[in-house]
Amino acid sequence: MTAAGCAAVAFGVGNQRVQKAIAAERSGASQLGPVSYGVGCTSVEEIYGPALGQDVRSAGDWEPAPVASLLLDRVIGRDDITVLRHQAADCLAGAGFAGDRLSGFVLAINEVITNVVLHAGGHGRLVLSIGDGSVWCTVTDSGPGIPQRYLTPPDVPGAFEVGGRGIWLAYQLCDEVTMATGPIGTTIGLRMALPAAS
Repeated sequence: MTAAGCAAVAFGVGNQRVQKAIAAERSGASQLGPVSYGVGCTSVEEIYGPALGQDVRSAGDWEPAPVASLLLDRVIGRDDITVLRHQAADCLAGAGFAGDRLSGFVLAINEVITNVVLHAGGHGRLVLSIGDGSVWCTVTDSGPGIPQRYLTPPDVPGAFEVGGRGIWLAYQLCDEVTMATGPIGTTIGLRMALPAAS
């Protein structure tokens, strides 16, 4: 038998089983569970369930994960650092940050976006979002990646060392810093817990 013939027989057998299952379901004599049969050298198992709208189980108390609220989504360019710093400060103040926590988070954001401009081709994206009791700043770029020596929480930079302070400051000022980097770009996440409600 040709391959087309086998396919026609397989479809016919499967179609007959489906028709029988539908008829049994309509008559109330349905047997739920797998139905197995062989077609050539292949074993087929079909599973039939209740008719649509009958015996449907509830998902229980499950609720979808909360979606973070977007505070700011901007493209980063060479001329945008000052504007982005001010916009981020305004958004964070609106979320309840003040004093040293506000200044520290804004400084960490400034350092990371400055690194994008200086070391990652000058373009990227900044997203500020709020969710699960924290504000996340996610900065992405399509640069060459972060050098290996900067991938772990850095030691205090030497007094006369050039560079390396931006990531070090981010680790000092934020509650959490995440990095994913490779030859096609980098994503840095900065997290700060929301201030306690007064």
